[in-house]
Amino acid sequence: MKGLDLLLRGLMAGVIIAAPVGPVNVLCVQRTIAKGWRSGLFSGLGSALADTLYGAVAGFSISFVIQFLLREESRIRFYGGILLILLGVWYYFRRPQPVDAQKRDETDGADSASTFLLTLTNPTTVLSFLAVLAALGLGSSRPWYLTLLMVLGIFCGTMLWWVILTGIANRLRDRFTNNAMVWMNRIGGLAIGTFGMISLLLSRSHPR
Repeated sequence: MKGLDLLLRGLMAGVIIAAPVGPVNVLCVQRTIAKGWRSGLFSGLGSALADTLYGAVAGFSISFVIQFLLREESRIRFYGGILLILLGVWYYFRRPQPVDAQKRDETDGADSASTFLLTLTNPTTVLSFLAVLAALGLGSSRPWYLTLLMVLGIFCGTMLWWVILTGIANRLRDRFTNNAMVWMNRIGGLAIGTFGMISLLLSRSHPR
């Protein structure tokens, strides 16, 4: 029962970390509407893998990794912010294909890789996991195999969120016209670019 409890608490931690609105949420919704549920889900997978990596660092209390992330937080936020701004500009000016002409091309790896990198640009995620795990009573040390089970729960929790989010977006997909897709790209680009500007401002407020 202890193992099942850890798995469920890890699942809760994963949902709590993944659910807040951010650039990856915007990307997953935009890609689901533009290219279908598969694209949105693979985008969520990339973010889930990055969240799981940070969750493992927090769960195993790998202090040297945490210290490195804290030391390089400003630099990571700076370059991550630039990446988000460039991505936002690209989405804003991107000319979408007609909704009824979308192809299921082989971009699963690219969709996952992009969100994986975007999620990694927020090094404070590991601190968020430390706080969430402590709040859920998971801050104490335990055998490595039990911690691994908790990390598995984190992955399941984050993926559960992406399945729900992309599933809802996919149900609404048929309501988007070709003109609406243009505005979807513009709104998504502005949102992602705004997150990038915030990341740049945060990088300046936390100098090395």
